[in-house]
Amino acid sequence: MDTVELLVRDLDAMTAFYRDAVTLDVLDESGPTATLGRAGVPVMALRQEKDLPGRDRTGAGLYHTAIVFEDERRLAVALASMAERAAALYEGSADHLVSQAFYFHDPEGNGLELYRDRPRDEWTVAADGTVRMGSLPLDPGGFLRQWYEPDRADAGPSAAIGHVHLQVGDIPTARRFYVDVLGFDVTASMDTALFLSAGGYHHHIGMNTWHSAGAGPRAASLGLGDVRLVVPGREDVEALADRLRLHGVAVEDDGRSLRFGDPWGTRLVVTPDAGA
Repeated sequence: MDTVELLVRDLDAMTAFYRDAVTLDVLDESGPTATLGRAGVPVMALRQEKDLPGRDRTGAGLYHTAIVFEDERRLAVALASMAERAAALYEGSADHLVSQAFYFHDPEGNGLELYRDRPRDEWTVAADGTVRMGSLPLDPGGFLRQWYEPDRADAGPSAAIGHVHLQVGDIPTARRFYVDVLGFDVTASMDTALFLSAGGYHHHIGMNTWHSAGAGPRAASLGLGDVRLVVPGREDVEALADRLRLHGVAVEDDGRSLRFGDPWGTRLVVTPDAGA
């Protein structure tokens, strides 16, 4: 997973939130855009669009962006910062067996998850590749008491996009597109939600119909701009482009990145690994 782009109304306020409360660094500010991340690695891209209407909470689009932290200590630093600066935006928490997660929304209503993964040898993975996940109680106060160490330095990248959770109109259509066309593996599924990954992760993309059942194509609005993914090399981009065209999906290929929409118009951008 690469950077997630949000279209925002108040660029200054949203930049301040992701910098001061979420504890990301501002990597670049240029005109109507800002990029935030850690140690030079982009995580969130914000683009100001003052004239767009607000996001449709029952439409297709973003459910939440999930930022994964390297360990409990670094997650605790971000959680303490959110408690101090944005406590009113807290929505809940859960131990998912594979991870420990805390949920918020940002000042413009975009869902946000801050989490850390448990070691993979603690995951329960079935022979078919599905991963056992749950939703057990997780006390944020207890987590902070155990892990928050404000005087320790927070060196290294330590944070990245772990997964993106989308709102979709229906699960069968989502499965056909993201699994049959794009090639993601199913790690968990139910009637109203689907979790997909590459490389055995618990999930890189989640999708649900909890608030968006029956949603049609997205109208232009604030909220999710695009979801960006990285593949090993340019040949993988070209192979994906051929597969998308075979299935009648319109693509834009500028010679490096591939851009296309899912069945609801959510934009995805696929780029080869810069280090390849």
